[in-house]
Amino acid sequence: MKEREDLIYGRHPVLEALQSSRPVDKVFLQQGTRGDFEKELRGLCKMMEVPFTIIPTNKLQRMVRGNHQGVVAQLAAAPYQKIEDLLPMIYERGETPLLLLLDGVTDVRNLGAIARSAEVCGGHALIIPQKNSAGLTADAVKSSAGALLRLPVCREKSLVNTVELLRMSGVQVIASDLQAETYLHELKLTEPLCIVMGAEGEGISEGVGRAADVRFRIPQAGDINSFNVSVAAGILLWEAMKARLG
Repeated sequence: MKEREDLIYGRHPVLEALQSSRPVDKVFLQQGTRGDFEKELRGLCKMMEVPFTIIPTNKLQRMVRGNHQGVVAQLAAAPYQKIEDLLPMIYERGETPLLLLLDGVTDVRNLGAIARSAEVCGGHALIIPQKNSAGLTADAVKSSAGALLRLPVCREKSLVNTVELLRMSGVQVIASDLQAETYLHELKLTEPLCIVMGAEGEGISEGVGRAADVRFRIPQAGDINSFNVSVAAGILLWEAMKARLG
């Protein structure tokens, strides 16, 4: 088994990575770990807003070959950003925000494909939740053809609160929903905009859907339930780009 370059393991190396503000995607702790180390690790992860997961010993052993001491950290390929810091910068440049919020998209290939489309179509950032989401991993960057190294990714604790922040900042939030009565072509896409996409099968979470300004759907002629989420995102981003260029 080849040692993965994006993994750090061992108690001191993981703590040092968190304390030095290195971009950490997530931390895995061995089930049953207790004591001062466990408390310190939880505290640092909470402070740095890094997802923290308890997993069995056998899963840790499959991740790394060395003495992991019960803890493994997966590094992010780039630092995560916060939308509250990024949004004012977009406005200050005189640009009209075009954002994509991904609610529960866990496949790194979908994340990469979406980022690639967003970068090509002039998107300003992706927004993902801290939990239940693919992250800025090496595999995601590879799937994006490098777009994830150029496109800011904001990882937020609460997507509902993020939607409220966007709305208060003058950004219209539109959520893709197969049950919606409004169609994509009925929307105005030239204003400050955040498009919400949910996981295939499950769609957007109810809280995020309620917080959005509008729910809409993409017209389709076939009988299959929906487009793949990355294909749907590409359609939406291209339509927004076309409207803004027109």
